[in-house]
Amino acid sequence: MKIAVLLTTTAIALAFAAPAYAEMKIGILVPTTGSEAAYGQDMANAVDLAIAEINAAGGIMGEQLSSVVGDDGCDPQQAVNAASKLASSDVVGIVGGYCSGATVPTLKIFGDTNIPFVIAAANSTKLISANPGNAFMINSTSNDQATKAIEYFTANGVKSLAIVNQGDAYSQDLADMTKKNWEAAGNIVPSFEVANKGEQDYSSIVTAIRSANPDAVFWTAYYADGGLLIRQLRQAGFQGKIAVGDGSNSPELFNIAGSAAEGVVSFSNPTAEFLPEAKSFIADYTAAYGSAPGPYAPLAYDGMNLLANAIKAADGTDAAAINAAINAADYTGITGAIIFTPENTLAHSNFVVLQSKGGKWTPAE
Repeated sequence: MKIAVLLTTTAIALAFAAPAYAEMKIGILVPTTGSEAAYGQDMANAVDLAIAEINAAGGIMGEQLSSVVGDDGCDPQQAVNAASKLASSDVVGIVGGYCSGATVPTLKIFGDTNIPFVIAAANSTKLISANPGNAFMINSTSNDQATKAIEYFTANGVKSLAIVNQGDAYSQDLADMTKKNWEAAGNIVPSFEVANKGEQDYSSIVTAIRSANPDAVFWTAYYADGGLLIRQLRQAGFQGKIAVGDGSNSPELFNIAGSAAEGVVSFSNPTAEFLPEAKSFIADYTAAYGSAPGPYAPLAYDGMNLLANAIKAADGTDAAAINAAINAADYTGITGAIIFTPENTLAHSNFVVLQSKGGKWTPAE
């Protein structure tokens, strides 16, 4: 009898001592297939690296973390399907969001379930109005990028600027903002072109740009297609400056454009090789995955750590408490300080100017 009472008492004590949380699952929403898969896999790797470090340090409230990847394919419909699956997978938060066009329709899904969503890369201003309040952008917006672009073009004597986009939420937003602010400053946009995603032959756009004879061309979309346009522009004899947005800041641009990429400028988020605080991250990432981290790995890594800190501050997995903790965050990661505006956007611009030299990006300023 005494033994039975002792066992019962012990069981009750253990029940109260045990964590009240199931395994904490983190959702990762990125493209792991399609033309932007290299960026997406890189971001997923960085999140998993942060999770491994958190688990090695004891996890969160004694619980280990695991990840569930949703492949959005950089496609809106595929993203909706991936987000729906993540939302029903008992994840406590989401890190990811690369293509803005694919990220926008997921905001309602995660908003309806109030799942905290740290958007590590996507930066269209269209995300702001669509945000129900639980999404937090840790990459600067396209408005900040347009400002950086205009500063660079102005400082380098550009007066006429051709702009090429692909009509999606990211590239069109950046193109429209750049055009509006560029013309407001008294400059001209003699050629404003829209290319089809996956296009192979840019001859009509190249002809329009050469006829307009601008001082510079600004490609605002992604590297897989941007590399082809750059190569075809140079082959056709265009001698002006060429610049690309942060969707084309991948080293893969050089493989596609070849020698035509020499001198191309990119308005970029902070990448690992130019971040003083990222040395250990680079070494750990390279050891884990056999290659150096790509352009958005540092932001994805910081995004996961930001979410983890918020869960700790919330002292549990209550979504509203985690969202409040992220909103109040004053966090400094390897990419710098993360503080949010009332619109849940990064409070400062993180854009830098890079230039292609010898087949690699180097700081241009």
